[in-house]
Amino acid sequence: MPLKKLLFKPGLDRETTRYTSEGGWYDCDKIRFRSGSPEKIGGWQQLSTNTYQGTARSLWPWSTFAYAAYLGVGTNLKYYIMYGGAYNDITPIRATTLPGDISLALTLGSNIMTVTDVAHGCKTGDFVTFSGATGFGGNVTPAVIDQEYQVTVIDVNTYTVVLPVVANTADFIYLDLVFTTNQYEQWQTAETVVAAYQVNTGDAIQIPLSGWGGGAWGLGPWGIGIPTTEILRIWNHQNFGEDLIFGPKGGGLYYWDASSGLAARGVALSSLAGASDVPTSQNLIAVSDTSRFVLAFGTNDYLSATFDPMLIRWSDQESAVNWTPAATNQAGSVRLSHGSEILGVAQVRQELLVWTDTSLYSLQYLGPPIVWGSQLLSDNVTLISDRAMTTAAGVTYWMGEDKFYVYDGRVRTLPCALRQYVFSDFNLGQADQVFASTVERFNEVWWFYPSAGSITCNKYVVYNYIEQIWYYGTMDRSSWVDASVVSDYPISAAGNQLLYQEVGVDDASSGTSVPIPAYITSAEFDIDDGHNFGFVWRVLPDITFRGSSAASPQALLTLLPLQNSGSGYNNPQSVAGSSSGAIVRSATVPVEEFTGQVNIRVRGRQMALKVASEDLGVAWQLGAPRLDIKSDGRKS
Repeated sequence: MPLKKLLFKPGLDRETTRYTSEGGWYDCDKIRFRSGSPEKIGGWQQLSTNTYQGTARSLWPWSTFAYAAYLGVGTNLKYYIMYGGAYNDITPIRATTLPGDISLALTLGSNIMTVTDVAHGCKTGDFVTFSGATGFGGNVTPAVIDQEYQVTVIDVNTYTVVLPVVANTADFIYLDLVFTTNQYEQWQTAETVVAAYQVNTGDAIQIPLSGWGGGAWGLGPWGIGIPTTEILRIWNHQNFGEDLIFGPKGGGLYYWDASSGLAARGVALSSLAGASDVPTSQNLIAVSDTSRFVLAFGTNDYLSATFDPMLIRWSDQESAVNWTPAATNQAGSVRLSHGSEILGVAQVRQELLVWTDTSLYSLQYLGPPIVWGSQLLSDNVTLISDRAMTTAAGVTYWMGEDKFYVYDGRVRTLPCALRQYVFSDFNLGQADQVFASTVERFNEVWWFYPSAGSITCNKYVVYNYIEQIWYYGTMDRSSWVDASVVSDYPISAAGNQLLYQEVGVDDASSGTSVPIPAYITSAEFDIDDGHNFGFVWRVLPDITFRGSSAASPQALLTLLPLQNSGSGYNNPQSVAGSSSGAIVRSATVPVEEFTGQVNIRVRGRQMALKVASEDLGVAWQLGAPRLDIKSDGRKS
């Protein structure tokens, strides 16, 4: 029997069974397709050994007039500007006390300091910076007090912080002639110490609804179904020239002046000279590149403190601070009518795309007197999160609540061969964490999402818009930005650090390289004619290892023969036998297609092929392997 060449269709198809998808691929992790052939994806490494606090869900790259490349990093706890590998904290201050407004108390032998400040406005996890401490002679010196601390709220007037030292007797005076340990109290603090409170922190994950309708049927008081705490903390940010306009979703707007330096914090936009009627809250912001407007989506109206989730407001042209509509400027607003809440916005070519919970609008600059006009593009479309959209090659793609969409001048459903696979294993309770980005180098759109058993984004699905194919994998990431002015490589957020993506072939996120396991498994195919058994005794693999850094890179080729189509690989009674062979290429020879052979002994009616690697320094691409088969009868 002639050698059987295995040429599988590119991309994965999980909409049908393993056998129905014959001729294609069915399962994979950490692979992509290049010119129709599967290969292992690139590795990743630390951007810097420095770390930030919290979970980063927003990244924004831009450049100053002096060509300094900055990256805004918004976490649930703080806002940073990354420059030169260092994270510069520019989190705005929401309130500052006066000397004498607060009092501090210690307990002998404890590192817990209690702070009393009437109506402090903190929530647990917030940050406060003390200054002005004087007159201490024990462990708790002024230098110990005058630092930044994270607070634990006791009540509306009291909170505690954890000091780096334990208080000793030299830190106290006696209150009474007869006393206990608990009657020691800090002195000489209330007259001098000042507390500067940073803007309130937010949640790292989405808090489930509580009350009736928030859980299982009938749980909770009737009519109550509100979040137990605030919404997921996501920072909105855009550069206005070389400066930065930013603010947390549901919060106010802040401004960071690049000329003030990285040591300066952001300030309230309303505090700047000429500020007028700046929105007090916003769910999304955008800066129009060509016409130079700042726009807020989901905000309070002019002369009103009432939040309107369907309202769009914009500043005067060329001004970030003047939001008062007048005959002499172009500040204004418009309210959308289809839907109940604006969910997302994206700037594309000559328009802004605006998603509500039911529709998609186009917002275009028309000039005075209308200024910005809205046009309904489509009804009955959904958006799963405010970061679930991205634009590649002039086309916008996004993930809806149960399918994918594309906009290239008209709104269409994006056919997806993995739709059932993705949305049947999805934690909708954490849908706000979903985000999209691109890897333009490989013509890819990526979506990261939380699987059903995860409270963080641990899976991804990829659409290759040139080859129009899909594939997927597992990876823990919270945000991602493609190659930009900051880096020639994509940058992702993982844990409390940033990573360069598509660098090398290994995982160097800890500073030490470890292997990245990668594999791809085909759908089932008939070995012979699908009726008779076939005996495979030789495999001629076609694998190249170009790009590997290992001295002797290797991959594992596995044949998975089956007695009957559709039987599971985990059922030992269905597997007629399996074997594997190591494919080795010497690092001393030129990178070329592998032309060796592997002797193997397996039989079955159907079979699946798997290629995997688990070693350090290995990169591979699969071509068209061939099987040497002998007919082996009909009996099992």
